[in-house]
Amino acid sequence: MGGTLILAFSALDMVDGYMARTHHLESRFGAFLDSVTDRYSELATLFAIHAYLFSTNGLWTSLWAAGALMGSLMVSYTRARAEGLGVECKIGLMQRPERVVVTSLGCILVPLCYSTLPLVIAMAIIAILSNLTAVARILHVSKNIGNY
Repeated sequence: MGGTLILAFSALDMVDGYMARTHHLESRFGAFLDSVTDRYSELATLFAIHAYLFSTNGLWTSLWAAGALMGSLMVSYTRARAEGLGVECKIGLMQRPERVVVTSLGCILVPLCYSTLPLVIAMAIIAILSNLTAVARILHVSKNIGNY
């Protein structure tokens, strides 16, 4: 159910932005607020998954969710900070849409497989690829503005 809700709410989030742009109701504050609420919802979801994995499997598997949470935050932060310095930074494999899909699939497969393994694998994929994306963004910014 959680995976389905994540997909449904993400679809609604995309529709609301599309409607605002289509009807010329977008604003800078609206874009800012949308980004902030996106971060809150994603971090709450990943924290809940971390707690679930910790309670069912213990510390070691829940660390993948902690890594996914950190990577997710750093992907968003590196982009925002880069753009604040005037460098466009949309590179990388694990941006928000990809993280939403992987998280949703992991959640949906848990009851179908009678195992938390799909969720652990999903968190591992996000942890590894999102942190690699953050590192790629750091290198991208360094290349584009130098290291001064």
